[in-house]
Amino acid sequence: MQTVGHSEHTLKTALISKNPELVKQYEQLDPGEQRLLNEAFRPRSDLFGPITLHSPSDWIISHPEAPQDFEQFFSNLHRKSPSPGKQTIYIQCIGLLGNTRSISEEYLKWLKGYCEAFFYGLTVKLLEPIPVSATRCSFRINDSTLNLQIHAGQILTFLKKKKPEDAFCVVGVTMIDLYPRESWNFVFGQASLTEGVGIFSFARYGTDFYSSHYKGKLKKLERKSSSDYSVFNDYYLPEATSVLLLRSCKTLTHEIGHIFGLRHCQWLACLMQGSNHLEEADRRPLDLCPICLRKLQSAVGFRLRDRYKALVRWIDAESTDTPRVTPKHSREELVTLPKPVEAFKEWKEWVTRCLAVLQK
Repeated sequence: MQTVGHSEHTLKTALISKNPELVKQYEQLDPGEQRLLNEAFRPRSDLFGPITLHSPSDWIISHPEAPQDFEQFFSNLHRKSPSPGKQTIYIQCIGLLGNTRSISEEYLKWLKGYCEAFFYGLTVKLLEPIPVSATRCSFRINDSTLNLQIHAGQILTFLKKKKPEDAFCVVGVTMIDLYPRESWNFVFGQASLTEGVGIFSFARYGTDFYSSHYKGKLKKLERKSSSDYSVFNDYYLPEATSVLLLRSCKTLTHEIGHIFGLRHCQWLACLMQGSNHLEEADRRPLDLCPICLRKLQSAVGFRLRDRYKALVRWIDAESTDTPRVTPKHSREELVTLPKPVEAFKEWKEWVTRCLAVLQK
C-alpha cells in the first residue's frame, strides 16, 4: 500500500487559493468553518487523511487526471450551479429497488432524505417510479455475469426529455445493471454534465452479486418482440441491507457531485475519489474532504454546521412503519421495515467529531 502525499503548502493553496478575492472570501467564513476546513493541511489530522493506493488497478494509477483545486472549480464558467427557479434535484426510479413495492418506496425515501441532507439547502423530489418498458431502452444479458442489463445512454436520452423546468438535475436510479455500449462489460453509472442528467445502478452493490449462487443469472433471453419487456416483471432484487444502502448513498452523491462540476479528488481521502472496482469504492469515505466541501458549499451556500446536523438527523430518524413481505411471511402477514443504518455508525461518529470542531 502507498499513499498520495501533498505538502502542507500545496493543500493550503488548493483549499484557499492565492487569488486575493478568493482568500478574502475564505477569511469571511465563520471561524468554526475555517477551523474545520484548515484540517485539510494540518499535519496528522485525525479527520482527513491521505488517499491510499492498494493496487495498480486503482483509479488514480490507471486513470491519470489533472487535480482540480478550489480556484479552478470556482473559475470554471461551464460548471452547473443551482439558480433561481432551478434548485431541485429530481430522482427517477426505474424498476423496483426492493422485492416489494413498499420496500422500493421506502428505499427511495431513504435516498431522498440523504440527498436533502448532503446537498443541504436544495429541494429533492421523487418522480413517479416507472417500469423499464417506459424508457424503450435496449437490454441484454451480460455474457460473463449472465445478468440483465439496460442501455445507459438511451436512458439518459429518456431523462433529458422528461426533465422538469425547475430541475437542477434529474438522476435515474435502478437495481438493474447498466451497459453504455455493446463492447463494454458494464458501467456503474453514466451522466451528461451539460444536460444535468444521470443514471446510476446499485445492482452490483448487493452482497451476492459476484457470488456463484447469485440468483439474478439468466441463461437465455426469450423475447417475443422488440417491445417485449416481460423479462423485467420478476427480475431478481437484492435484499435492502445497510451495506447496500450505504453504497447507494455513496454512488448517488458522488455522481451528483460531478454534475455540480466537482472532478475526481486527488487531494485527500474523499467521496469524490474515482473508483475502478467495488473494493476501491468501499474504501472511499462517505463525505467530502475540505477542498471538495468548500467547492460544494460555494455552489449551494449552506453552513457546514447545518449540513452536518442534517446528516446526523438522517441517520437518527426512524423509518416510517412500512409493511414488508418476507420469505417467512405470507402476503397477509406484514412486518415493518426500519431504516438499516448499522453501516453508517462509524461515519456518524466522524460527523459528530466534525461538529465538535465547528462548535468549539
